[in-house]
Amino acid sequence: MAEQLDKTLIQNQNSFNAPIPGESLTASPSTPNAWERPPQNTDEDRAMEELYLLLTEKERLTDLIKIIDDGVPIDEIAQVVLYRGYTQGHYNPDLMLMMIEPTIYLLIAIADYAEIKDYVLYEGEDDDPETEIPDDDVVPVEMDGDKVSDEPKEKLKTEPDASSVSTGLLSRIKKELPSKVKEATQGEE
Repeated sequence: MAEQLDKTLIQNQNSFNAPIPGESLTASPSTPNAWERPPQNTDEDRAMEELYLLLTEKERLTDLIKIIDDGVPIDEIAQVVLYRGYTQGHYNPDLMLMMIEPTIYLLIAIADYAEIKDYVLYEGEDDDPETEIPDDDVVPVEMDGDKVSDEPKEKLKTEPDASSVSTGLLSRIKKELPSKVKEATQGEE
């Protein structure tokens, strides 16, 4: 199936429809692309606030919940959303990279409030040995012979770090998001 898709994409691609090398240098300076102008946002908190408002509009939220429930990885959704904001001139590439973690936490919160328990965080998550949870009857193997447990002293974090999302946005998410998600999920039934 994937092989057919690749052949179809190659056949449908028109090599003469691409820009010629240096074409961007001949564009008029009076009409720059959105990413060639100063960004609309330079503050991460303000940019995340705008992104939150964009993602929680009723129609978008309903579609977003559907694609998360369909198994589209959350990190890929975050990449698409953030890249689109960059190409529209909302923020520069540096701010886009700084917004990755809070955006993924926002998408996870949306999935949690929509009661989607089996969302996919990233492609290949099921095959990743670091995400496997061992059975309770597994006994750690003593590898170095010192009779000291080789298990880590502290447990891994399971909750997102609150410092990655601004307190204003975090409180807004806690107040508004459950009702917005409930409204969006009721609309699709």
